[in-house]
Amino acid sequence: MKAKTKRVQDELRSEYDFDYSKAVRGKYYKRLLAEGANVVMLEPDVAKAFIGSEAVNDALRSLLALTKTTQRLTKHKRAIAGR
Repeated sequence: MKAKTKRVQDELRSEYDFDYSKAVRGKYYKRLLAEGANVVMLEPDVAKAFIGSEAVNDALRSLLALTKTTQRLTKHKRAIAGR
């Protein structure tokens, strides 16, 4: 005896459409190839310290600037010590 199956509708409900009917496949493909895309997953404790990606980028830029400054100081001290 075969089990009775219900027919499945292929259509999404209108509230589930989310404008997918207007979607474009590969819209950002060329841009991602040109610019590259780096996705970084933050640990939850680190993510709590930042409001969003702009705050993370600002913090990392500050850290990069600090490392450049300290590298110059270190290189300068080595040059003087070598005299």
